[in-house]
Amino acid sequence: ASIRAKVEHPFRIIKCQFGFVKARYRGLKKNDSKLAMLFALANVVRVDQMLRAQG
Repeated sequence: ASIRAKVEHPFRIIKCQFGFVKARYRGLKKNDSKLAMLFALANVVRVDQMLRAQG
């Protein structure tokens, strides 16, 4: 369960904070690019959260 929680946290960030709930029919390459960017931003958000928690 702890591994699943670590993996699903970025998906929660992408869905809740960035509003990416459904993929639009824009082509596989465009959707892939958008998801890659959103996961990169989710990593930035997570690092920010971890740094703020440290003080």
